[in-house]
Amino acid sequence: MTPACKLLKNQKIEFSLHEYEHDPQAKSFGLEAAEKLNLNVEDVFKTLLVTDDKNYFVAILPVNHQLNLKKIASALGCKKLHMSDPKEAERLTGYLVGGISPLGQKKRLKTVIDATAINKPKIYVSGGKRGLDIGVSPQDLSKLLGAAFADLLDIS
Repeated sequence: MTPACKLLKNQKIEFSLHEYEHDPQAKSFGLEAAEKLNLNVEDVFKTLLVTDDKNYFVAILPVNHQLNLKKIASALGCKKLHMSDPKEAERLTGYLVGGISPLGQKKRLKTVIDATAINKPKIYVSGGKRGLDIGVSPQDLSKLLGAAFADLLDIS
């Protein structure tokens, strides 16, 4: 059981587990999860780490979209953010890239969830390893992480 699953269980939050055979050749972990689990890509969310070189933050957004760094910087009250180095993301979260869950990370980081999640009954996020997704209510996820909802998508 991953730290993400343990956290949800301990907090008595309703969730579902969805496992699939991860293909090491897959270009996009998130799109692979949506396809193999037969889910709408708009309901499968990826977990990205961004930094201002002092602090690290988590962005949760649909797998078929790009993160707009200006929008997340604005949502967090930062001047400028850039993507975190993958090795640094792994060190900070305790998870491997492609399996980074927003839940149960080594250190709790300030988190923002894309606003498209707000009205969905359930979204799917990484369960803490490649080939494992967790279905959870976005409201429960937000409450558990102390996360705000904001527009994070790069629409270009």
